[in-house]
Parts: sequence; C-alpha cells; structure tokens
Amino acid sequence: MNKIFILLGTNLGDRLQQLSLAKQSLEQQIGMIMQESSIYETAAWGVEDQPSFLNQVILISSPLSALECLNLTQKIELDLGRVRLKKWGERAIDIDLLYFNDEVINHPNLIVPHPFISERRFTLEPLAEIAPTYIHPVYKKNNVSLLNNCKDELPVKKISDDESYRH
Repeated sequence: MNKIFILLGTNLGDRLQQLSLAKQSLEQQIGMIMQESSIYETAAWGVEDQPSFLNQVILISSPLSALECLNLTQKIELDLGRVRLKKWGERAIDIDLLYFNDEVINHPNLIVPHPFISERRFTLEPLAEIAPTYIHPVYKKNNVSLLNNCKDELPVKKISDDESYRH
C-alpha cells in the first residue's frame, strides 16, 4: 500500500463542510485515511487579497499509483465545485499531493514532493503535526526542520470545529 500525504484547503462556502466532503470522497475513491492533522485557519498565499483558508493534512493508505491519485483528486475537486479561474485564487476545495511514499516524481502533470512544501507555513504546520520525523526525499530534512527554516510569515492558526468558523 502506498502512503500519501495530502493537503486540503478551502476558502469558499462552508469551509468545514468542504473539508469533510473532500475527506469522505478521498476515502471512497482513493483509500483509508490513516491520520488527520488539526484544522488550521491560514492567510491566503500567493494571491493574498482573498478570504482566509482552512487547511488540513491527511495521510492516506492506497493501492493506487500517484497518477491515478492525481486524476481522482482533480475529479473530486470538480465534483465539490472547484473552478480554476486564476493560479492561487479562491477555491471551494484544493487537494494537493504532498508526498507519495518517499518517491520523487517528475511527470508533466505531477511533481512530488510538492514543489512548494518548504515555502508554505500553511502546509508545514499541519504536516509537522502528524509527520514530524518524515524525511523530505529531496531536501533530506524532516518536516519539523523544514518548518523551522520556513521564511513564510503569513499567519497559521490551529482552530477547533467551532461554529464561528463556518462562513
């Protein structure tokens, strides 16, 4: 079975529900969720003039290949209302493959490890929570080390499943 770390993000609609629906779809179509980080509220990265995101990292065990997972995650995004208008823009759901086992994949449609892991605090905080000692297969550093060296200063706040976070 393949071990896949996936980042979920949403900044439109009922964000908690979007995360929940994405996890349900991932379990139905890709594999069993082995671990889930806390949910974090994060400032938008890349295009900052948009609503804040809820982000979460999950670990899935799956028999599928990386490209099969990519195709299914993109289908799930569409099914949950993802519309790609501009790079790093607002979205109902975003599903990124962060790590696939300890493989390095350079395919025209998929790069793993995700090329921006080390630059994004909103990815590293939840990743370090559930996989602190996991070694990045390219940088040869664990997730905590990557987080400690991350230069991204945008706010990342761990939240609870509070009604006040539903928009």
